Amino acid sequence: MNKIALYCRAGFEKECAAEISAKAAEYDVFGFARVKEKSGYVLFECYQPDHADRLIKKLPFCELIFARQMMVVGELLRHLPSHDRISSIVGMLIGVIENGGELRVEVADTNKSKELLKFCRKLTVPLRKCLREHKILLTNYAPSQPVIHVFFIAPGCCYVGYSYSNNNSPFYMGIPRLKLPADAPSRSTLKLEEAFHVFIPIDEWEDRLASGMHAVDLGACPGGWTYQLVQRGMMVQAIDNGMIDQRLIDGGQVTHVCADGCKYEPTSNKIYWLVCDMLEKPARVTQLISKWLVKGWCREAIFNLKLPMKKRYEEVCKNLARLEEQLSTQEINATIRAKQLYHDREEVTIHVRRIWSAIPGSRNERD
Repeated sequence: MNKIALYCRAGFEKECAAEISAKAAEYDVFGFARVKEKSGYVLFECYQPDHADRLIKKLPFCELIFARQMMVVGELLRHLPSHDRISSIVGMLIGVIENGGELRVEVADTNKSKELLKFCRKLTVPLRKCLREHKILLTNYAPSQPVIHVFFIAPGCCYVGYSYSNNNSPFYMGIPRLKLPADAPSRSTLKLEEAFHVFIPIDEWEDRLASGMHAVDLGACPGGWTYQLVQRGMMVQAIDNGMIDQRLIDGGQVTHVCADGCKYEPTSNKIYWLVCDMLEKPARVTQLISKWLVKGWCREAIFNLKLPMKKRYEEVCKNLARLEEQLSTQEINATIRAKQLYHDREEVTIHVRRIWSAIPGSRNERD
């Protein structure tokens, strides 16, 4: 198996392909990407047969911005007979993997592919049974073992492969299943909730998403992201000239400040979280977040960059490099991660955590 399959948002195949090609080269893995527009996936074919496995072991999945899932796959299985689709799938895995911990029969996230989901669910039970009989899959779910993927792109056509559970997305199809709360001011609340799942390990939520923390939401109207912070018991300053959902104000945890989010400067030194989902040019938002971090006004930030119609991957890389340079110049050590979330559209979400600063007077996480 010398191919890597990556799920992505439909319409962002070129960005996903450019990214995996660049990342692979950093690990001396070379090949070429196969892209079909609006398909919701990309194939990267390695020139060397063992390099696909090598890459998905060494390349941290969390570094990929546009990929929702990363796995090794073999050749496309075509025209699977309707009376026996299982034998060919099992045959692809014999001698390749054993003692898998989980089976996922999946499709790409497109309207056309979703028509196959009912079939995938129907196939999963007998396929799981057969894989267990061949010792390819363990009898019980084992989260530390490799995940077996069967990826259908059309009726009777699928890729078969695997991913490593310590370096993949834990979600089926790479998509977290989140439910929109009935009282949320907007669907945008799901962006921030997903960001917490993606960027913050769950075992650290009690410390980093704790009740009683202070947060600022720049460009808060109508309050979707503020809502998410309130649900975690935080005290929030919602900064926007527009209206904030009155139910949030009435709850007592939100202070609405009528101001331009790009110009607002805090007076409190208790702020831990900064969040921002404003419709502004990426460079302006990046500069704004950098200022907050450099001045020590917050410890962690999550923000969105709205992408242009063209050169989207280049735009993201440029802004990430600019942010990293600005923090480094001020001797601020920080972790920076970016992801195009499922609930994002023409945008990416970035998380920054400031670790320490050498600037006199700045808030220092080591204190």
